[in-house]
Amino acid sequence: MPMGHTATAQAGSGGLTATEHRLANGLRVVLSEDHLTPVAAVCLWYDVGSRHEVKGRTGLAHLFEHLMFQGSAQVKGNGHFELVQGAGGSLNGTTSFERTNYFETMPAHQLELALWLEADRMGSLLAALDEESMENQRDVVKNERRQRYDNVPYGTAFERLTALAYPEGHPYHHTPIGSMADLDAATLEDARQFFRTYYAPNNAVLSVVGDIDPEQTLAWIEKYFGSIPSHDGKPEPRDGSLPDVIGEQLREVVEEEVPARALMAAYRLPQDGTRACDAADLALTVLGGGESSRLYNRLVRRDRTAVAAGFGLLRLAGAPSLGWLDVKASGDVEVPVIEAAIDEELARFAEQGPTAEEMERAQAQLEREWLDRLGTVAGRADELCRYAVLFGDPQLALTAVRRVLEVTAEEVQEVAKARLRPDNRAVLVYEPVAPEAQDAEEAAAVAGTDETEETAK
Repeated sequence: MPMGHTATAQAGSGGLTATEHRLANGLRVVLSEDHLTPVAAVCLWYDVGSRHEVKGRTGLAHLFEHLMFQGSAQVKGNGHFELVQGAGGSLNGTTSFERTNYFETMPAHQLELALWLEADRMGSLLAALDEESMENQRDVVKNERRQRYDNVPYGTAFERLTALAYPEGHPYHHTPIGSMADLDAATLEDARQFFRTYYAPNNAVLSVVGDIDPEQTLAWIEKYFGSIPSHDGKPEPRDGSLPDVIGEQLREVVEEEVPARALMAAYRLPQDGTRACDAADLALTVLGGGESSRLYNRLVRRDRTAVAAGFGLLRLAGAPSLGWLDVKASGDVEVPVIEAAIDEELARFAEQGPTAEEMERAQAQLEREWLDRLGTVAGRADELCRYAVLFGDPQLALTAVRRVLEVTAEEVQEVAKARLRPDNRAVLVYEPVAPEAQDAEEAAAVAGTDETEETAK
């Protein structure tokens, strides 16, 4: 039977509790009772994301997320969706640099169904994985790439900036969506080997939150997951460490059919799980977190050089986090005008730091976001998994806001001075082109390619 410990509410946890257990096969289980509403959330994090992929097989983690919804030994085709939704629940899955997760929110009396479904595909997906499902989901992912990245304004910005901010060969150099060429190259055997390596109980954390009976829930988990064998062949992820500062400004200009000029930038910031990362989060909230922020007031309200301005933090545990700046220009305003104003505001912030009022507002904003996440059973289940997988301790999820509230204005100023500098950013500038101009450029590129291929022959 699984081993565990009793829940005790920690200081700063808002009275929330969680118990931890581990099955004999290595599956970590986190339970959190909440009888406010008759629902239960199931969340399963696998410790695998795009950072675990190898060159030539990018996008495999995301492709596999889709394959997990294509049937297993006892559940055929779209049965996972049909059974959950037919029982009044909701479900989905996502892939990031650092993990793949699957989740259901169910009426409490349907919890056993969700646990059985997750266990069935963890234990028996290979029984249903064939060429037909592989080709079907390969096409789905390629179409997703077209719709979300390639064929929408600014759609490739994240991919371009990530490639600039993390050097070639770095595990975070490519994004989870992967390239079209690598998606085409992935084979059925690649997918099967990927499953054997990463989709094992000892590489996963299962959290269940909501209107549950912990003893009964644990019995169901042991019944359905306990017999799934562990796997010890997982390779260690590649080292994602980098110098604190890039050392130069990396820049790319993109001429595309977009609604307006845009300036986007990624700053290298401290890794998640550190006090310095919390300080960076507060700095970006003061500078660009909403319509009361410094950059919004300067660029949108005062100068009227931009129609939108935001600065947010992409927290990463296995590599430097990214401070993500996104500004859309107003009318015919040139990007250098906007960039000069941004640098002026960042320099002033580094020199003076945040005011007491700005610190209070930023901490309140992050506290509200934390309460929003932990206030729902699905959000809490996800956070418990996140802290268990990335930092080894799900209990940290319940006290995360306390650590943010302990950060001082001096620490916020310090991280801004050290990191929010022109020589520590990758910059993407969008310059709009007329549709006919872009068509002409693409036609010329195709003609040039054809000519080259003819010559090579």
